[in-house]
Amino acid sequence: MKKFSFVAPALCSSLVFFSAAALADPSSADKRFMKDAAEGGAFEIQGSQLALSKSSNPQVKTFAETMVADHTKVAGELSALASSKGVTPPADPSVVERGKLKALGALSGDHFDKNYADQVGVDAHQATIKLFQKEASKGSDPDVVAFANKTLPKLEEHLKLAQELQASLKK
Repeated sequence: MKKFSFVAPALCSSLVFFSAAALADPSSADKRFMKDAAEGGAFEIQGSQLALSKSSNPQVKTFAETMVADHTKVAGELSALASSKGVTPPADPSVVERGKLKALGALSGDHFDKNYADQVGVDAHQATIKLFQKEASKGSDPDVVAFANKTLPKLEEHLKLAQELQASLKK
């Protein structure tokens, strides 16, 4: 019985410590991840919406529909997570990404399709996967790390689809 009296206070203080850690503000790196992930997701959504309106290629349209649906879902999950952490993620792509979208919007036909597959499909997903892998391995907020780990397989699937689209457009 005496062992229990020593273990119980230690257990209770551990639970208080872990509860406080779960409620703590996310680190600046975790906040940066949420911001960058939101901007990247917005870039992929807006780029894919552009593809839906500009492309006549059925493969491009199918890929773009998948990107809009999947990234909109992830954006909602990220927004809810960020909100629970007291962080307001941006709703728009970064300034650099907005410039890329403007340039992409000026293209048409096969030139548009190839650039969309390269920039929004392959390049953006490669960068996003690196971002999510870094958070998954080095993040400090367990909820944010869990989000990164949960989302990575879908991003990797998107990259594979983008690479397949890119290869088909080069034929």
